Amino acid sequence: MVYWPHLYLLFFVLIIWGLEKMFPRFMERAEENLLVLILTAIMLVSFGQVIARYGFNTGWSAALEFNTMAFSWLILLGMGYGIKTGLHLGVDIVLNAVPKKVTKVLSLVGALAALFYGLILIDSIWLSWLHLGTNAKGGALAYWLKMYKVHIGMEELRYPEFLQQAFDLQPRVHRWLTLLVLPVGLSMLVYRSLQAFWAILTNKRSMLISGHEAEELVAEHKDALKD
Repeated sequence: MVYWPHLYLLFFVLIIWGLEKMFPRFMERAEENLLVLILTAIMLVSFGQVIARYGFNTGWSAALEFNTMAFSWLILLGMGYGIKTGLHLGVDIVLNAVPKKVTKVLSLVGALAALFYGLILIDSIWLSWLHLGTNAKGGALAYWLKMYKVHIGMEELRYPEFLQQAFDLQPRVHRWLTLLVLPVGLSMLVYRSLQAFWAILTNKRSMLISGHEAEELVAEHKDALKD
């Protein structure tokens, strides 16, 4: 079994952790700006494609593939960001009905469930090590490593010609490069889940999910509503 991708992934998470400790505001903005940049790119490409298609009877052949790839980046990176910021929606009727100690336990279980979910998707081989009667293997890292070895390209997405000539690249964008978000996004999900678990355990955070946002907004601006 090849372990170097696991070590690189662990090293990546440790770097993120260290940067967030040293530059918390910068890293928070950088993560938000990256998601905004991806979303903006999707919107611009989609809008430009409509104008080109219906206005000039032309268009970018790789637009659909680019948007599909960019949307997957948005989702996979957004999972960890949603846990970090508490933006994931959830049903909190049980959490609000039980005592606070039970709420804390349930929230901790939820954070652990998200953590193990990410670990299973990254590489499920560790389930076999637990002797659970399963021969599970594979996951995002295994699939990415396979694409890295074969060096196949995307269907339509191509490198600019000047990059092809300057770096002697193949015409089509490497598939492993676009799929790098699979292990990276899932590792961020695991990292954010672990952060949330610790925050809940140390009473810095009450729940993993977002609560009644509408009610909170009304309560926050109740004085303005009176005016």
